[in-house]
Amino acid sequence: MSLGGNDAYRLRPDATVTLREDGAVVLRVARYRLVLDDVSVGRRSTLLRLGESWTTDTEIGELVAAVEGETRILGVQVLVRGLLAHSWLGRRLLGDGRALLELIPRGLGSNSLPPPLGHDATTRYRLSRFALIRSADGRLVAETPLSTLAVAALAPSVAAALAQAAVGDGIGLDDLTRTLGVAEDLAGRVLDDLLTARVLVSAAAAGQESGAAPLAPWSPTELALHERSRPGRHVLPVGGTYPMRGRIEPEPLARTFDGCAAVPLPEPDLALVAKTDPALTDVVRVRRTVRQHDDSNPITAAQLAEFLHRVQRTTVLGDDGGTEVGARPYPAGGALHELEVYAVVRRCEGLDPGVYHYESVGHRLERLGPLEGAATRALEYVTASARFTGTPQVHLVITARVARVMWKYEGFGYTLIMKHAGVLTGLMYLVATAMGLAPCAVGAGDSAAFARAAGVDPLAEPSVADFVLGSCLPQDAPQWEEKVDTL
Repeated sequence: MSLGGNDAYRLRPDATVTLREDGAVVLRVARYRLVLDDVSVGRRSTLLRLGESWTTDTEIGELVAAVEGETRILGVQVLVRGLLAHSWLGRRLLGDGRALLELIPRGLGSNSLPPPLGHDATTRYRLSRFALIRSADGRLVAETPLSTLAVAALAPSVAAALAQAAVGDGIGLDDLTRTLGVAEDLAGRVLDDLLTARVLVSAAAAGQESGAAPLAPWSPTELALHERSRPGRHVLPVGGTYPMRGRIEPEPLARTFDGCAAVPLPEPDLALVAKTDPALTDVVRVRRTVRQHDDSNPITAAQLAEFLHRVQRTTVLGDDGGTEVGARPYPAGGALHELEVYAVVRRCEGLDPGVYHYESVGHRLERLGPLEGAATRALEYVTASARFTGTPQVHLVITARVARVMWKYEGFGYTLIMKHAGVLTGLMYLVATAMGLAPCAVGAGDSAAFARAAGVDPLAEPSVADFVLGSCLPQDAPQWEEKVDTL
């Protein structure tokens, strides 16, 4: 992002500039701030102007000359160059009386910008497979998790050039010049900016993205999610920022369905369980995935009740930051506990087949529907996905009430949900093993079929994990070592 005659500058859109009573100018982005003390009238005026509108080098010079004289222009230009290099400013490329594109910094500080790249007039360039194009503030924005710069296409011709680069053998300088309708040197600057932001890449680089480590294993969606959820390369908000406070009401901790038949569950005697359970070391040692169930001796309602109590029973603790929090047998960020457990039951002694929700505060099952249609399809999918022998007795679906997490957390809300789902899945394995049941985590279930069967909104409460549970055949039951008392 170098200074040039066709450039305009402005404070980045997520930054603010304020003037303190002592005359210092304070720039802020998220949790970062830059305090500029003892600034001259020309510098102060320039900084305030950059916070309000796009300003060219010529306009900066005229402003400084008017308040301090021409001899102070160079010093202000040095300040602008420093702010640009440390990602406090955005830059617009102007040409033929219009703005063509805008470079939007995503990082902050020294070394936050990628090294500038120049084009080769004989090379054709392609849209990076990691480029994400979206609408933002009435303009098209292209960005990639591989760069700390995003690009806003301010002219429709720039957006057309990006589309051209996505097909066939891409776009070259001659093509770009014709598409933009500008002089070749200006088209070259546009190409340089798109290359620097890594929105466009050479054919060789495109081949590396798809066919060589370390980029080939990544999908664009997964890499973007990883980059967004980890601070360091960007200064987007990450953490407990409460972005939904004042916009939507927080959901209560307890998830209940009105008008459903409720099946009360017996509470296990945890004191007795503690005496009869094998040692944790032994459970960890013998834990394994079991992909077949004993239909001649199926899981019982009492066993399912004990299992659900030991992995998901919820206690409401009160209010924290404006939303209800609670306790479960596993940890959760902010004690929000957004995960819910549903049971698609095919065979369970003492329980009719059907789709149930475990209401974990009241320790009961809420019957949502019969085992037919979409529920059957969900069960068939998980049977095939898990390479199960026969049809599972109980298919547990873990959903996430995303608003409970994203009401408080920003940036890593979904990745936090994934971590919670992993913790719960691990706990399910250990409890099932200790109880002598057959556990099997499943890589993926038919989330659309389950949402229809349970009647839940897949955007408000998507399924995020699947687990199969049932009774063990004798040969698959855990074998515990007998303990020998010694003096």
